[in-house]
Amino acid sequence: MDRLSLYLDPQIRDWVLFPITLVMILVGILRHYVVILLQSPPKKLSRAATREQRALTRSQILRATSSNSPIPPSYYKAISQNLSEAYKAGTYLKDGPPNADAQSSAPNPLSDPAAMDGMMAGMKTQMVMMVPQMVIMGWINFFFQGFVLIKLPFPLTLGFKSMLQRGIDTPDMDVRWVSSLSWYFLNFFGLNGLYRLILGGDNAADSSRDMTTSPFAVMGNAQPGQPQDFNKLFKAERDNLEFAEGLHNWVGENMDTKILRKYGKLAAL
Repeated sequence: MDRLSLYLDPQIRDWVLFPITLVMILVGILRHYVVILLQSPPKKLSRAATREQRALTRSQILRATSSNSPIPPSYYKAISQNLSEAYKAGTYLKDGPPNADAQSSAPNPLSDPAAMDGMMAGMKTQMVMMVPQMVIMGWINFFFQGFVLIKLPFPLTLGFKSMLQRGIDTPDMDVRWVSSLSWYFLNFFGLNGLYRLILGGDNAADSSRDMTTSPFAVMGNAQPGQPQDFNKLFKAERDNLEFAEGLHNWVGENMDTKILRKYGKLAAL
């Protein structure tokens, strides 16, 4: 039995299909700028915290160039031992040398202002995403429930029926017809390409992306403001520096002989 063909009133296109699409696009663009306004500027690190991070970076750069180092062996060893002694004494720790009697414990992210600010920023983004989408869904369910809006121009299997015809219980309707609620979800997950074209790749208009993230996820990511136990990092870096000393190779060793041999002043080996 052939499926019956439907004829849609053009006013459904003008007063239902286009308004839903236009409202969702405008809400996404508005949401992008609201998120930008809610974002607080990153707080500057204190001088002691910056010194703590730079001390670790200095050691890492020193180790990374140890196999082809521009520093002579005597200077390299002096710098490496000086850093190792400073790490051992806790010179570069922002809170000062650790107390020998105090028990070492992992830093609490909830006590760090930067982590709390990141968590609050994530919760604000979630609210900016959820509230407009709840309003739009309620608007569509109240005014356009049961509306058939558009027919897709390509064939589909019956597996897409429940996805494309939400709110319409008609087993004989062609799968290609799309209900108003399903059109909302298609726009919800499919407008990201348009947002990238209008707002750029790094935009905050894609609500489907923020649905999969948690405002508390920022606490688990490695960010500059996240509290780290630099005392343990410095202890591990001491071992790495000691290992790198054995791999040190000065690029200037026998440089005069290499230059003379390069220009033919000495016989090649």
